[in-house]
Amino acid sequence: MSAVEAASAAAAAPAAPVSKSKQHRKDKPWDTDDIDKWKIEPFLPSNNPGPFTEESSFITLFPKYREKYLREVWKLVTAELDKWGIACELDLVEGSMSVKTTRKTWDPYAILNARDMIKLLARSLPVQQAMKIMQDDMACDIIKIGNQVRNKERFVRRRQRLIGPNGNTLKALELLTGCYILVQGNTVAAMGPYKGLKDVRRVVLDCLHNIHPIYHIKELMVKRELAKDEKLKGESWDRFLPKYKKRATPRPKKSAIVPKPEKSVFPPLPPQSKIDMQIESGEFFMSQEKKNAEAREARLKREAKKQTEREQRREAAFVPPPTRSTPAASTPVDAKPADAALTMDQLKAKVKARALKRMSTHSK
Repeated sequence: MSAVEAASAAAAAPAAPVSKSKQHRKDKPWDTDDIDKWKIEPFLPSNNPGPFTEESSFITLFPKYREKYLREVWKLVTAELDKWGIACELDLVEGSMSVKTTRKTWDPYAILNARDMIKLLARSLPVQQAMKIMQDDMACDIIKIGNQVRNKERFVRRRQRLIGPNGNTLKALELLTGCYILVQGNTVAAMGPYKGLKDVRRVVLDCLHNIHPIYHIKELMVKRELAKDEKLKGESWDRFLPKYKKRATPRPKKSAIVPKPEKSVFPPLPPQSKIDMQIESGEFFMSQEKKNAEAREARLKREAKKQTEREQRREAAFVPPPTRSTPAASTPVDAKPADAALTMDQLKAKVKARALKRMSTHSK
């Protein structure tokens, strides 16, 4: 089969179905996978031969303990910024560093890199590392962690957990993300590519939210191994990533909060006077005749009530006492019991018997 016949056969073969939105698209032979679309082309002095029309400047403060180090390395900072035509100034009185553009500045983005450079120097980065921010493929991120945890002791423990024993956790994170990380005070300064900075910020904030960095380190290690496989480039990696379950025990429910009595800065109200009570009841606004009539009516009611009580007490004196049905109640006070009378008769008989016996003995 000749080449012409093969081409005609290929044209006659049914084409694969194409969606309506892509039916007018054409192949782009110059757009291949080996092209880095995110690559930043270098900016040369020839691209901007003239000076800027406006001056841009930035200023940042630094802590007192950095003053000695900055005085020692300020010559290196000045020499590095002179390459980009940027002027810098160190003010030890106010404790500040400032950068600004000059007529020799040819890169418009260099002033932003210089701003990041003095920020990193203020956050205790060494000068050799901070000067790398002037490169186009280098970015920085200063993460504020001081307001993430309320308890101071808990914050110190979680910050130490991010560093790890002998700095091992921080070193592993630097190797996996390709970033330089420095934990200083209430901030974490990171330098590196944008993708690595995104991972660093996620790990740091999760660590302050009580998620151990080792979980993210294992995930980053798995992703790095999967990135080496060409077959898995366009697939989802969720099935390969480790999944962890929360093992936190449920906390006991808090007891009901008893509302506290409201405290007032004002003194307590004084007791109501007679006039205040009359105003509250409406008596204060009544006419004098009506007041007298109400007072007379109230007096008559009190007198009638007292009269009723007096009559009840007077009638109670004429009520007979309740009768008692017990025999003890009907017995006279001076009556003697029957057994007592019988005893007296027996005594008399005994006395007579003794007298007769005595008389008989005397007669003999």
